[in-house]
Amino acid sequence: MTITTRPATFDDIPVLQQLIALSVRGLSTGYNTPNQIESALKYVFGVDTQLVTDGTYYVAQIRDTIVGCGGWSKRNKLYGGDQHKEIEDQLLNPEYDAARIRAFFVHPNWARRGIGRHIMQVCENAAQTNGFKSFQLGATLPGVPLYEVMGYSPVEYIDQPMPNGEVLPIVKMQKVL
Repeated sequence: MTITTRPATFDDIPVLQQLIALSVRGLSTGYNTPNQIESALKYVFGVDTQLVTDGTYYVAQIRDTIVGCGGWSKRNKLYGGDQHKEIEDQLLNPEYDAARIRAFFVHPNWARRGIGRHIMQVCENAAQTNGFKSFQLGATLPGVPLYEVMGYSPVEYIDQPMPNGEVLPIVKMQKVL
């Protein structure tokens, strides 16, 4: 199985939105309640088009099928799609700020086959090429085991409130090279 990655385009967004919903609904069961899952899809998860514009969001493919996505950012936003922001995110300084690892989702039929790890390596390499020496991410509970295996450590536990009263647990994690 050969995994290829390429920068996401605006034409990919409809497919990515479907992938994100399938990923969250398929992989969050057992970690989050159905209400948390649906609320997170409505209020938090989605494509952050700033990442697409910046060229730092990637799709992973097996042959011609998009099976995962994820990115990194040089901007000061830890998690969330377009619906979870109010202004353009400020740029980070790689001399003292950590790059943000962002919006990782894998189709549930392709989970646990190295796709998340592959995208992570692409993102970390690109961030390092841009001068970053450390990384931060906001992990949902299903992602924590992958990130721990990849050298990330929890630094903060966040209860992200959503407008309908539901709360999404997020684990802020970091990795220093």
